Amino acid sequence: MHDDGVRPKLIVVNDLMQRGYEYQLSSPAGREFGDGFEPELTPEEMLHLGVFGGRYLTDCQAEFPDAWYAGARLCHEQHVPELNYFGINASLPLAQWQARGWICADDPRGWFQWYCRYFMGRRLPGEDEHQIARWRAFRRHAAQVRKNCLPGDDKCRPKQRQALMNWAYDSRRM
Repeated sequence: MHDDGVRPKLIVVNDLMQRGYEYQLSSPAGREFGDGFEPELTPEEMLHLGVFGGRYLTDCQAEFPDAWYAGARLCHEQHVPELNYFGINASLPLAQWQARGWICADDPRGWFQWYCRYFMGRRLPGEDEHQIARWRAFRRHAAQVRKNCLPGDDKCRPKQRQALMNWAYDSRRM
C-alpha cells in the first residue's frame, strides 16, 4: 500500500513481444509526471491522430484503455505511412532502435511504449529519467520547425512534424 492507502494495480502483459511481464501502476493516469515532462499529446490523442504508420500497439488492447483504440488510425498487418497524421514515414525500424541501444528490456517497442505505460501510472526510477531526457532532447526538432516554417504551414517539414508527433509534441500548432 501507498502512504495514501491506495494499493498499486498490477498489470500482466501477454502480447506478441512480452509474455508474463508484470508492472504496477503506482501513480494516477495522466498525472504526477517528472519535473519538466510536459507532453502535449496523450497516447490516445497520438493514436487517433496517426503515428508510427498505425502499426504500434495493435496487439496490446488488453493492456490499455479501450478508448485509446476506438477510432485510432491503426493497421495490424503492416506499417502504413498514409495513416500518419502528416501521411509520411518518420520512423526508424525497430531493428535500428535496438542496434542503437535505444530499447530497454521493460519496453521492447521503445519510447512510445514507455510513454503509454508511464502515462497510465507505471514508474521505473532511472529509466523514467532517461526517457524524459530523450523526450527533452527531441525538442530541438520543434525549434527547427519554428525557425524554418510559417506558423500553421503543415506542408513545411512534414517528416520532422510527424517525428515530433511521434514524441508527443503537437506539431499541428507550430
